[in-house]
Amino acid sequence: MPPREGRHAVWPDRIRSEVIAAVQAAGIGHPWAHQARAAEHALDGESVVVATGTASGKSLAYLVPVLSTLLDGAEAPNGRGATALYLAPTKALAADQCRSVKELSQPLGHSVRAAVYDGDTPFEEREWIRQYANYVLTNPDMLHRGVLPSHPRWSSFLKALKYVVIDECHTYRGVFGSHVAQVLRRLRRLCARYGSSPVFLLASATAAEPAVAARRLTGLPVVEVSDDASPRGELVFALWEPPLTELHGEKGAPVRRTATAEAADLLTDLTVQGVRSVTFVRSRRGAELISVIAQERLAEVDRSLAGRVAAYRGGYLPEERRALERALHSGELLGLAATNALELGVDIAGLDAVVIAGYPGTRASLWQQAGRAGRSGQGALAVLVARDDPLDTFLVHHPEALFDQPVESTVLDPDNPYVLAPHLCAAAEELPLTDDDLELFGPTSAELLPQLEAAKLLRRRTKAWHWTRRERAADLTGIRGEGGRPVQVVEAGTGRLLGTVDAGAAHTTVHEGAVHLHQGRTYLVRSLDLEDSVALVEQADPPYTTVARDTTSVSVLETDTEIPWGEGRLCFGSVEVTNQVVSFLRRRVMTGEVLGETKLDLPPRTLRTRAVWWTVTEDQLDRARINPEILGGALHAAEHASIGMLPLFATCDRWDIGGVSVPLHPDTLLPTVFVYDGHPGGAGFAERAFHTARAWLAATRQAIASCECEAGCPSCIQSPKCGNGNDPLHKRGAVRLLTVLLEGAPEEKPEEKEAEEGAPNPGAGKATPLQAEGGPPPPGGAEEAEGRDRRRPRDARASSQAPPSP
Repeated sequence: MPPREGRHAVWPDRIRSEVIAAVQAAGIGHPWAHQARAAEHALDGESVVVATGTASGKSLAYLVPVLSTLLDGAEAPNGRGATALYLAPTKALAADQCRSVKELSQPLGHSVRAAVYDGDTPFEEREWIRQYANYVLTNPDMLHRGVLPSHPRWSSFLKALKYVVIDECHTYRGVFGSHVAQVLRRLRRLCARYGSSPVFLLASATAAEPAVAARRLTGLPVVEVSDDASPRGELVFALWEPPLTELHGEKGAPVRRTATAEAADLLTDLTVQGVRSVTFVRSRRGAELISVIAQERLAEVDRSLAGRVAAYRGGYLPEERRALERALHSGELLGLAATNALELGVDIAGLDAVVIAGYPGTRASLWQQAGRAGRSGQGALAVLVARDDPLDTFLVHHPEALFDQPVESTVLDPDNPYVLAPHLCAAAEELPLTDDDLELFGPTSAELLPQLEAAKLLRRRTKAWHWTRRERAADLTGIRGEGGRPVQVVEAGTGRLLGTVDAGAAHTTVHEGAVHLHQGRTYLVRSLDLEDSVALVEQADPPYTTVARDTTSVSVLETDTEIPWGEGRLCFGSVEVTNQVVSFLRRRVMTGEVLGETKLDLPPRTLRTRAVWWTVTEDQLDRARINPEILGGALHAAEHASIGMLPLFATCDRWDIGGVSVPLHPDTLLPTVFVYDGHPGGAGFAERAFHTARAWLAATRQAIASCECEAGCPSCIQSPKCGNGNDPLHKRGAVRLLTVLLEGAPEEKPEEKEAEEGAPNPGAGKATPLQAEGGPPPPGGAEEAEGRDRRRPRDARASSQAPPSP
């Protein structure tokens, strides 16, 4: 990708001269044109989103107007006439930004008092921050649980609030984004109560329609600045497909060398050559594995090099994270294997190369990660190492899908009743809810309030709804969709707490017999106590990793929309999913070879969510030459591949969605394939799939047809999570089936195109957010609340494409 010249401008004349001098003292003579434009909008009181490439100076675009305003506020009698709130999706990014702000504002003396306020902040510092800090850096979780519920203690800060900065706002998608959107509405409501109306300044990676996404997130009109005027060094971008091995997987399928092994080799080679690099990995376990393999290889070359590579992921203790960040900044570490905890904006200057182990799920994330290389304008290298799955294989063989396509629209659905209900309760506890507040929280809120009242969570007195319980309403939900208490991972011999795992992921990651990695050490899970949320582990050194397998069934609760596809049907609506982890595979670390399977006895979990599904008729099956013997395999193969391809069309991760295929489904009475959101009430992904179904299923068909294997492999139709052991699967049948289905697909109408690009229609109330006894349901515990007939699929051949956290 060729280098690009930069375009300079001048700061608006309303920026304080002291701030401009401080910026110049930091070595920045003139702003880029997009920085000056964003500052102008901020000073005009217009909320603005800056959506430009990595290392384009987005931070400075919002910092300059914020610092100038804080400087004005410092002249007030109380020294705090203006405040600003900064929100980051991760603690690491907030800590990094606090360092940057303090360095930049040093010439301004005590006029700018920046402080991080998160779960790691010592209690003795918190009161000082509430009373005296004028630039508070936190995350949405702390805003939801710590700041808003105790707003009287923050009254002087909120009263003077001029700006709310939302960094890396493209990460607020799906259920997490929907929760954050409601947290921001609660913040705006309290600010109005204290007489302030802050301007929102958002920073985003390059995204499709950033102003539309920012408006859905904040509930306010937002101006877009997306013309990137910063210079860029040349970027060499390699698409890397690991070679086939001599090994054979399930059903004799060819097996490629794993992306983990290839990425570890690349990290080793780059470190030996003194190249500063980061390897981004999809999972915490993958980050640990790559780090361990690279350290072992480096020790063979030069023992001193082994200590210059480490892993960085979520779940570490705060002091471990901070030590790694310092080592990376100082150059003590040459190579890092990291999850996206590091992707989000931590400012690492001078990286020469980025290795991406597996497509990160969205083009926005891909460019965000690749942009970490060459941050100082020098040339750089980015390598995408393909995993052995349908989407990665498709992308390395169709580079135009990466380089010639715009990044995705951000999908979020603030009106999801499962998301909205707990936030209405939290808002009512903060200040009694009135009819005037309902417009702020969206059209679904009026329908939910009577349900919350019936559930004895809220009570109406005169003209307002009040919270009735003793416990804190903010504790009804975790905003990252994790649901439930995190499972503590404890070393059995010592009782030492190693870290935590989200409750929803516990069944698949810390089941009995699972391999758990922490700080380069390998542990085996001895037991998982779901009642006490504790997994006991002991140190071990097995030559394998583990992958959980599950089975899933789906029943249709309500069909919202149905479109004829020839004789078939494409549908969207509400479903109930029953999922159970049934076993786990042991796979050899370097080759992925399956060593064995062990049965598990874990309880099933139920989930009410949103799904897209399609049916075919007997006539269509006849035209596709699909007889009853291969029908199950053809449907199953099409379902696996379609789930693998959906992240190309919706901003979801493969693990955010699940699927089921059934030769005769009891609710449709036809052969049916379901793809559903893995979160209560839905996340907007299935709806996105419904609106892009023609392009999505055409890409799915192409991915299967163009794979070189004979009868199916992990690159096209096999899934590592399949609870049925990838049986049955029929590759050619899936291609013929999708061909006939797509022949009946209607031409895309203009309104469908708009629906594809616009906000999802939440279908409020289709899946009730309340249990019969009241309260938003925990994952896996939604009870019948509307007396619907709980119909169970008979003979449901379920692919195990269920996400880890129903």
